[in-house]
Amino acid sequence: MALIAMAGSEGKVFTPAPAGPHQAVCVDVIDKGMHPNKFNPGKDQHKIDIAWQIDERRDDGKPYLVYKRYTLSLHEKATLRHDLESWRGAPFMPDAGFDVESIIGANCLINIQHNTVGDRTYANVVSVMPLVKGMAKLKPEGYERKSAPPVDIDQPNTPITDEDIPF
Repeated sequence: MALIAMAGSEGKVFTPAPAGPHQAVCVDVIDKGMHPNKFNPGKDQHKIDIAWQIDERRDDGKPYLVYKRYTLSLHEKATLRHDLESWRGAPFMPDAGFDVESIIGANCLINIQHNTVGDRTYANVVSVMPLVKGMAKLKPEGYERKSAPPVDIDQPNTPITDEDIPF
C-alpha cells in the first residue's frame, strides 16, 4: 500500500496554550520508552511525558493541554527531580524511588513560555510549583489516558481521591 502526501495536507491549525502562569492538574504520565541519549551516543534513556490541563480554555471550550518530556530519573541533576521537588515543596531522600503515576490528579501552578520554530509557536512548561494555600483545585475534564496502568482485579475502577495524591 502506498503512503501518499498531498499539497494542502499540513494538518489543522494549532493554537498553543497561552504563555504565563497557570493553575493546572496533571492528567497523565505517558511512558515514551527508551530513546537514544544525544549526549552519550550508544546509551539509551527512558523518557516520559507529563500532561497537564490548564485553567484556560480553547475556542472549542475544552481546556488547553500541555506536555513536558522528561528522562525517567531522580538523579540530583535530573529535570524530573527538580520539577517534582519544586512541585512538592520538599526534597527527595537520597536513593528514594517515586511512583511518577501518583501525581495524576495533583494540582500545581505551571509557567508556560512560547518558542517559535519556523512558522509554528510551541508552549513549553518551564517551571512547576505547588498551589497557593487555599486555592480551589481543578479536576481533570474529558481526558482519556494515553497509557492506562494495569487494572487491579481486586479493586476495579477505584476512583482516585485527594488522599491518594502524594502532595
